Amino acid sequence: MTTGFFWDEKCFWHTGGNYAARFPTGGLVQPMVAGGLPETPESKRRLKNLLDVTGIIHELDARSAPAATDDDLARVHPQSYLDKFREMSQNGGGEIGLRAPFAQDGYDIATLSAGLAKGALQAVLKGEMQNAYSLSRPPGHHCLPDFPNGFCLLANIAIAIKAALAGGHCKRVAVVDWDVHHGNGTEAIFYDRADVLTISLHQDRNYPLDTGAATDRGEGAGEGFNMNIPLPAGAGHATYLEAMERLVTPALRAFAPDVIIIACGYDPAIDDPLGRMLCTADTFRQMTAQMMAAADDLCGGKLVVVHEGGYSESYVPFCGHAVLEQMSGSSITAPDPLAEAYVIRQPNAAMQAVFSRVIGELEGLFF
Repeated sequence: MTTGFFWDEKCFWHTGGNYAARFPTGGLVQPMVAGGLPETPESKRRLKNLLDVTGIIHELDARSAPAATDDDLARVHPQSYLDKFREMSQNGGGEIGLRAPFAQDGYDIATLSAGLAKGALQAVLKGEMQNAYSLSRPPGHHCLPDFPNGFCLLANIAIAIKAALAGGHCKRVAVVDWDVHHGNGTEAIFYDRADVLTISLHQDRNYPLDTGAATDRGEGAGEGFNMNIPLPAGAGHATYLEAMERLVTPALRAFAPDVIIIACGYDPAIDDPLGRMLCTADTFRQMTAQMMAAADDLCGGKLVVVHEGGYSESYVPFCGHAVLEQMSGSSITAPDPLAEAYVIRQPNAAMQAVFSRVIGELEGLFF
């Protein structure tokens, strides 16, 4: 079976204005020539372009998917929020929450983004594909049921999961979120549930500032089914792989999911403007390999990757290509043009020992 690649040109048309990076314009904040949030279409469009240029796209099952339905959305978001979002979208756009602006037709594009995630998950669960990648935009892992934030307007992964559970396509789902920011929205939606394991590796105290603590383990029936792995800034390639091996993989084995979903943000990359984690394209390749091995052992290889953050327009394409090379087993490569320079910039042995101790402390807390 092939690797699926779910994308749609319309998702590149989502936009929001009146920002200079993360700062609302006005006062002493001058508008930028290429204004707007760091979450622009270019990192995603350039990833798709790189897949076309190398030719790997022809080895993937590339397709779009229908937008998420009203029923899909209502399983996660209250109707009052959806009605307000739709109305504002039809009247030129605006901003409902925090750092989540949208323009005319933003609602329709957001439902399409969620639909791509749903389509990828459904295709894998039905056995149409071994694994699949959803190039969703706008992203979704920060979106709470009634409060969009952090560039996220709908909870894409949660919408896909609840649709799959409601349709009887699976019973237990694990989400591994390696975006540099805490996956607060996904966590909140499933915090009291035992059938969805949520794991978030993130830079400690980046965004949001009030969520993501290692001691937040779920509540009620969901106690023990939420795992936060806050890593110190500068942790780098080896620390991420160590955290995956010592913390994430054992948690997945204990949970035994029917499918693994990766909330795939590329903002832990070394040159990302919103993170300080020093990861490389090879980091994402090797983490993908670790998750594929876990999926092979636990759930027949069923793995879905949903695109989240990542704001380096030049580097995200190489990170994403590495992930898709690994997922598909393709021999077509897009070598990291700065691999040698980025390896030199990794933490030294003394700092690596510090990061390993942090992982050891988390290991003691979780297991």
